[in-house]
Amino acid sequence: MDFRLLGPVEAWRAGRLVDVGHARQKCVLAVLLVEANKVVSADQLMDRVWGERPPQRGRDTLYSYLSRLRRVLPANISRRSGGYVLAVEQDEVDLHVYRDLVARARAAGDPEQARVLFAAALDLWRGEALATLDTPWLVDVRRELQDDRWAVQLDHIDAVLDCGGHTGLLPALAGFVEQHPHDERLAGQYMLALYRCGRQADALDHYQRTRTGLVEELGTEPSPPLQRLYQEIVANDPRLSGRVAAHSVPRQLPAAPRSFIGRADELKALSAAMDAGATVAISAIGGAGGIGKTWLALHWAHQHLDRFPDGQLFVNLRGFDPSNEPMSPAVALRGFVEALGADSVPMDLDALAALYRSLINDRKVLVVLDNARDSNQVTPLLPGSPSCGVLITSRRRLAGLVTTHGAQSVSLDTLDLDSSKQLLGARLGSERISAEPAEVADILRHCAGLPLAVGMVAARATLSPDLPLALLAHELQDHAARLDALNPGESDLRAVFSTSCQALSSAAMTTFGLLGLAPGPDCGLAGISALIGRPAGLIMRELEDAHLVTQAVPGRYRMHDLVRLYASELGDPLAVDRLVDFYLRTAYAGDRLLAPQRDVMDIPFATQPFVDEAEVLAWFDVEHPCVMAAQQFAFGRGNYAVVPQLAWAMDNYLWRRGRWLDQLTTWQLGLAAAEQLGDTQMCAKAHRILGATFTRAEQFADAVSHLTQALTLVTEPLEQAGVQNYLAETWERQGELGRALEHAENALRLYETLDKPLRQADALNSVGFLEARLGRYEQARLHCEAALSLYGNGSRYPGAPGALDSLGYIARHAGNPTQALDYYKQAQTLFHDIGNTYEEANTLANLGDTYTTLGDHVAARQARREAIALYQAQGRTMEAERLQREL
Repeated sequence: MDFRLLGPVEAWRAGRLVDVGHARQKCVLAVLLVEANKVVSADQLMDRVWGERPPQRGRDTLYSYLSRLRRVLPANISRRSGGYVLAVEQDEVDLHVYRDLVARARAAGDPEQARVLFAAALDLWRGEALATLDTPWLVDVRRELQDDRWAVQLDHIDAVLDCGGHTGLLPALAGFVEQHPHDERLAGQYMLALYRCGRQADALDHYQRTRTGLVEELGTEPSPPLQRLYQEIVANDPRLSGRVAAHSVPRQLPAAPRSFIGRADELKALSAAMDAGATVAISAIGGAGGIGKTWLALHWAHQHLDRFPDGQLFVNLRGFDPSNEPMSPAVALRGFVEALGADSVPMDLDALAALYRSLINDRKVLVVLDNARDSNQVTPLLPGSPSCGVLITSRRRLAGLVTTHGAQSVSLDTLDLDSSKQLLGARLGSERISAEPAEVADILRHCAGLPLAVGMVAARATLSPDLPLALLAHELQDHAARLDALNPGESDLRAVFSTSCQALSSAAMTTFGLLGLAPGPDCGLAGISALIGRPAGLIMRELEDAHLVTQAVPGRYRMHDLVRLYASELGDPLAVDRLVDFYLRTAYAGDRLLAPQRDVMDIPFATQPFVDEAEVLAWFDVEHPCVMAAQQFAFGRGNYAVVPQLAWAMDNYLWRRGRWLDQLTTWQLGLAAAEQLGDTQMCAKAHRILGATFTRAEQFADAVSHLTQALTLVTEPLEQAGVQNYLAETWERQGELGRALEHAENALRLYETLDKPLRQADALNSVGFLEARLGRYEQARLHCEAALSLYGNGSRYPGAPGALDSLGYIARHAGNPTQALDYYKQAQTLFHDIGNTYEEANTLANLGDTYTTLGDHVAARQARREAIALYQAQGRTMEAERLQREL
């Protein structure tokens, strides 16, 4: 059963909602669930369900409610001496799972582990706890739970800050402080996040607003901790940045294997190679999967954590994943440098590798590269520091690493008979295997020393404790088919997997087959539910119990690639379209919240599943690899219409996060699909966005090529003007100001023929700014003032602060720095208010130059420091270095 209290009170069985009766009867169930596995007397139930106003014959009414609940939940509610008890496992009630996760999070010594556990706890909430139930006792419980939820939310924020996640927190914190203006702990968190994002002035301003509210409304000064934080921010105390240090000590290793048998010689070889400072490649004889490479690497790693006090990095390179492309070195490096605390992440592979080696230099870090395809995939991921240890697992011998990097190769063969028997005995118990020695020998013969196969047979037998091992051995003999490509020796892996699946319910079996086809490295519960068309929680628990899936993180499931290969043979590819549709609908709903002003696409999106932008970005952070894999899956199936739609739905997120490589990948695929469809309009959009992306990546030849092609395809004046604008930006960034002005003027002429005053204002500003760059200040001023007039006084339209910034530039270069300062201040305020930190950074840099001209060097330094912090957060290294030199 699955009982839910953190929202409406519900009971679920096998994926179906159980009718537990009317509201008062639900109150009885709720009381028993809150006190799960404890005896609750009839008097206590009466008091908690009705309070001081029980009905006539209240005890009889209570007994009738209990009788009905016992008929619905016969295995759970029982009569005990002194009352009633509802017997459940802890993980069957969301409230008790929540409390356990919170306790583990608060006890965790690692901020990253605490962050994950707090997030998993908060994810269990589906609304107001015990919703709609109104007895006095339950109302008090609900109030306590809501207070506890807020405390946990604040604990989670602390953990995210400790992990260096201040940038992503800001939107959510801004919303929280509006709801809780007098919460001093929250105020401190918001101030710290602002400060770490380079917004010292905003942090200090928030303190003053908080203090004013406390004094005027509550008659009290801020608490000493908040006052100390204020003083530290004023003084730029370096300890404030030091609190992020925990983020640069990654702890990425998956859990250690629960039972590890044998491999004594290999473990000694690993230790000897590490003692010699060598990179170690663990390969399998014959290239077999499931032979225990990762098992061995993780066991050794967990046994020697003391060697690597500066952390452990782990990545599954998916070298032989049957349904996904191998992970590119750039993607793996991005994850590593972010885990190591990089402030900015370059796009170029060589720059990424150089940054990675710099961050890890002289640190004692273990790097585990799992499931590598070949030496080329691994080489950029090797640290240059001899203080680091590297473990690589692959089905290949990776001879290139041995030759060029002096790697030591530790090859794994299958387990011998004694070790296989020990492994099976560790799972089933010595008594059970001693009772049927001949049958155990037959089972082990079919498993052929493959640890994965032994583990799966053991899981099957564990789930069916009354199943004779003789019957299991007989079942294995009945399957003649083989997983030919990955078959070690004479073992029959399909027989092993098929036997593991025989104990599954029909729903779990169907889900198993579909998961084998699901695109992406893993899948969340919401996605799995969409894939199978029903709630997936209980089904996934069944598959996890059978060792057919694992949870890499709470709520996200993955398969061993060998199991996945088998599962993929059982699933219906047509059903995966439901998962692709889920990703499209959800991603597009998020995109509409991130950018409501964008062109509307003909995509039916889900009822808004997100509360705010922060929640959208958090969803994309986790799911975007799966959404990209879904796009590739749709393209491979010939479902071309979905491919550019998915690119569009992801575009805003990828742009905000600066994931240029991913953006190029999605739109190149989108363009290929649009060409297959003969969709000229979509081809034009794809070329336009690819051109803009190549411009931001400073690959200008490709940018001009795509934008030129877009210009030949578009027919609508509005689309033509948009492409002209991007061409103007591309040529401007190359220093070709004359050519840039020609394109900007072309865009302006087109907008003047349309009823699009705001777009016309954008074009007027572009023309004016380029004229100013060319020294034509009077013409420039007239154009930019005309733009500002079209925007409207005090407009929050995204283009309005750009016009103010242009007017500041014109005034400063025309010899009027005081007027320039006024324009720049207005522009910076508006950019900040609308959340455009990209342009805010530029305006702050301009403010610094203007303050210098006016002789106010203190203000100039402050503006430049704030600009540098934003540049670094955005990965704009060249701009940050330029300003740093000026400082």
